[in-house]
Amino acid sequence: MIIWVLYDIENDRARTKVAKVCKQAGLYRVQFSCFLGTLDAYEKDILELKLKALIAEDRDKVYIFPMNKSELQSTVLLGQAFDKKMVTDEIMALFF
Repeated sequence: MIIWVLYDIENDRARTKVAKVCKQAGLYRVQFSCFLGTLDAYEKDILELKLKALIAEDRDKVYIFPMNKSELQSTVLLGQAFDKKMVTDEIMALFF
């Protein structure tokens, strides 16, 4: 399944660790606090557990959105939706 991870994390160290965990899970950074990629259900569950252990649940926010390819292809992207320096051809291919 296609996974979006978006977050708002106060602590710099925790935010850096969350980004590292997302990258290690095989997700691609599309904005500073937004990752996108494909994971199976087990990988998504592992990612969720790892991220939960890193954040302060009383202050931080993490969103994990699963979607299928047709839902992703119907996503509306406005303006500079992706940071072109961060987005790979592999990610852009998901939209077509």
